[in-house]
Amino acid sequence: MSALAWLIIPGVAGVAAGLWALWAQREPRAAGDPASLAEHQRFMAAMERTTAGTAAPGKGSGR
Repeated sequence: MSALAWLIIPGVAGVAAGLWALWAQREPRAAGDPASLAEHQRFMAAMERTTAGTAAPGKGSGR
């Protein structure tokens, strides 16, 4: 019976490795979600507005 256990353990590990390999090789998801891209563009525009008129740290006080 113990010999059977020594054969089952590598067999299960092999099946698990095969399933993982199939999962790892799947096609990537499409990255063209228009709502996500629009949200990112709004975020970038907001970041440009908030940092455009500020001076760099340490500059501007003249001390």
